[in-house]
Amino acid sequence: EVQLQASGGGLVQAGGSLRLSCAASGFTFDDYAIGWFRQAPGKGREAVSCVTSNEETTYYSDSVKGRFTISRDNAKNTVYLQMNSLTPEDTAVYYCPTPVECRSTVLAAYPLAPPAGPRGHWGQGTLVTVSS
Repeated sequence: EVQLQASGGGLVQAGGSLRLSCAASGFTFDDYAIGWFRQAPGKGREAVSCVTSNEETTYYSDSVKGRFTISRDNAKNTVYLQMNSLTPEDTAVYYCPTPVECRSTVLAAYPLAPPAGPRGHWGQGTLVTVSS
C-alpha cells in the first residue's frame, strides 16, 4: 500500500521558516518524481514544487521561487521542503503527491499538474499557519 505522510507543519510568524518532510513507503521511491501542493482555507489546490527521481530537475511556482527549496533523500524515502521567509499567504495544508510530471521539457510547456486517477496518491497533509 502506498503511503505518503507529510509532517513538519505548525504555527510560525511571518518571516520565519519551516521544514516539511514527506515520508513515503509502499512503492519504489527512487523511481518517481514527488510534488508539493497546498490548499489554503476556502481556496483551490495550488502546485508548489516538484523534484524528479534523481533530483536532476526541481520546479517552483512563482509564488514560492527564491524562498522554498525542495530536496530528497532516496536512502530515507523522504522528500523535504525548506520554507523560508514565510508570509500569511503561505498558510495552507501541504501535501506531497506522487507521481507527478516534473521533467523540465514538460514543465516548459505545461503547468505542474497533480496526479489524477487511481494511480495518484496524496496521503495526509500537514498544516502550515503563518501569523502576521
